Amino acid sequence: MNTAALQQTRLLRMAGIVKTFPGVKALRGVTVELSKGEILALLGENGAGKSTLIKILAGAFLPDAGDIFIDGKQLKLQGPADSRNAGIAVIHQEFSLVAGLNAIENIFLAKPIQTYSVIHLHQEYIRAKELLDKLGADFDPRTPCRLLSVAQMQLVEIAKALSEKASILVLDEPTAALTPRETSRLFILLDQLKKSGMGIIYVSHRLDEVFQIADRMQVLRDGADVVITNVNSATQSQIIKWMVGRDIEQSGVSKKEVPGNVVLRAKGLGNGVKVRDVSLEIREGEILGLTGLVGSGRTEVARILAGADIAEKGEITMEGRKLNLRSVGEAIGEGIFLLTEDRKNQGLFLRRPVHENFSIASLFRFACFGIINKAREIKAFLSHRDSMGIKVSSPFVRAGNLSGGNQQKVLLARWLERKGKVFLLDEPTRGVDVGAKEEIYILLRKLAANGNAILLISSELPEVLALSDRILVMHDGQIKGEIKDVGNATQELIMELAIQ
Repeated sequence: MNTAALQQTRLLRMAGIVKTFPGVKALRGVTVELSKGEILALLGENGAGKSTLIKILAGAFLPDAGDIFIDGKQLKLQGPADSRNAGIAVIHQEFSLVAGLNAIENIFLAKPIQTYSVIHLHQEYIRAKELLDKLGADFDPRTPCRLLSVAQMQLVEIAKALSEKASILVLDEPTAALTPRETSRLFILLDQLKKSGMGIIYVSHRLDEVFQIADRMQVLRDGADVVITNVNSATQSQIIKWMVGRDIEQSGVSKKEVPGNVVLRAKGLGNGVKVRDVSLEIREGEILGLTGLVGSGRTEVARILAGADIAEKGEITMEGRKLNLRSVGEAIGEGIFLLTEDRKNQGLFLRRPVHENFSIASLFRFACFGIINKAREIKAFLSHRDSMGIKVSSPFVRAGNLSGGNQQKVLLARWLERKGKVFLLDEPTRGVDVGAKEEIYILLRKLAANGNAILLISSELPEVLALSDRILVMHDGQIKGEIKDVGNATQELIMELAIQ
């Protein structure tokens, strides 16, 4: 496309964007261009600057330097309202919906259909239904958003963008909590929006999705542009190298051939319809994969084993000894640790420093007569930081300021310090970039090699196949199959069992 034609179709140009926070230069002169009817994949490790760039486009941050042009017109986005008025809609990984309001109220919350101060509720209902029907929604728009699934809430967010006549749509990790079927539907929808002339910025750590959905890609590293290219001009290994600045070592993902004795055994676990007659065993040095579609009961099984939920039926034994777990504390006392899938709300104290997040489960190791020895606590944390490659400049940095991969490493360090026997890992690499993901894989293999028993719950089938010694597949609260020959297993085989 020649320069004149490109300028006619260009929706967005962010030129030379610079943003600095105390001690961190988040963006170093980044330039982004987006055309009508284009999907641009924005890639990079956590901490590369993607989120900062998106927040500037959303009006949440002001750039220190640089210019923003929409349809060739220079704009100063002083806040989120300016961004919306400019036709920009940003759908964050954590939705901005009001849970207590229904879909209609959320769609028209910022721009209600009204005459003077009178809101036309019936017109809002009709318009919301039109928008949601267009998007293929299968729920009543009067449904409170707290009752909707993640995929349904995403449709409400997109309907909100369409209601505000957005020409630019930004999606941050949109498939992180979607099933493969929901992901396929989203891709069909995005293709339709693209054909209508909308420009879409797509942020994802899942490179297979980028090849499937995007036209061009832009890779950021350390707050700077690394490469901008057509998707079909790059390979996955090239993209990973651009993102992390090095070749990713794969040697840490070799499997242990002979697991040891059974450490944890569950027999006939039941908890309503979510968990029905589930039996499993995890051995010394083994990574047992537990997978299935979202809602199949995987997380609920882990919560029972971790003492977070109490089973109505069945029994749990630890090295042959029957357990009666009534709380998470009792499970921790037995050496059973849960790494929750929701690290921000259920795993970390985001406003507290990382050394406190690390030591919270092992305070007895650092306390004497009720007084915590800070020097010992920090020394222990720094030891784990160095051995695990946790990227944090100081133990006093807030946990909320770390990237997703480093947050996960802090949580793993918490349980390593406690020295347990069983690790229940629920989506341990969700929202983690490719470099940190491979580092976590290596850490998990080392955990298993040291004799720990690991239950790995993951929606990413390549991850399950790469790490697991055995795989159990769940559907509708039950285990539908076991795969022992993981080396010859396929994603298709797992999906066949998952949709039985």
